[in-house]
Amino acid sequence: MLTCIIIDDEPLAIKLLSDYVDKTEGLELLHSFTDPIQALQFFQENSVDLIFLDIQMPELTGIQFMKIVSNKSNFILTTAYEQYALDSYEFDVIDYLLKPISLERFIIAVNKAKERILKIETIAKKLNPVPSNVDYIFVKTEYKVKKINVSDILYFEGLGDYVNIQTHEKKILTLEKIKSFVERLPENQFIRVHKSFIIAINKIDYIERNRIVIHEKYIPIGGTYQEAFWNKINKNN
Repeated sequence: MLTCIIIDDEPLAIKLLSDYVDKTEGLELLHSFTDPIQALQFFQENSVDLIFLDIQMPELTGIQFMKIVSNKSNFILTTAYEQYALDSYEFDVIDYLLKPISLERFIIAVNKAKERILKIETIAKKLNPVPSNVDYIFVKTEYKVKKINVSDILYFEGLGDYVNIQTHEKKILTLEKIKSFVERLPENQFIRVHKSFIIAINKIDYIERNRIVIHEKYIPIGGTYQEAFWNKINKNN
């Protein structure tokens, strides 16, 4: 699942790309912006895998946006102007889509992004493998760094700018992003089941109508996470 945002000063262009995202498997739209300044503020507070970026915009051009963001995300440029293609190679963009953009061309570009990001993640996992056994994690909360025993955790819930770590006894709020916990938790004990939830597999009480119940808390299974979830459940049976 790749997260993405769309930045384009034309509302009709945003609507078209949003429709394309909805039709493309493995792609989740976090937000769209007609104002690149607002997009910058969002990007500073959220991690984004892929940015669909128009080049010709008032106040801040796409090229200027990429210079500010640097190499902190991946870009697919969307523009009506061919002359910027050469400049885009300086930023190692994944693809350059000329408007009007067809769905077929859009999917080809997304597949390129998936391939590149998968390669990067594969290399990262080889260099920093996910531990199969972790007894505890440290999180920042209430001006402290708190130790939490992994065996006490029921689930992680994304709440806007915060993540709630729910244990048997209490809630622990942290400003860390939910994606950061995916990389730190033992994959044989935890699984992401929704864009806002990571659960402890052995804490599941039961599953009902694509919802997981843990200590009377109903947790949805997101459509893009269902296959991986059921594969994990069936493997553990």
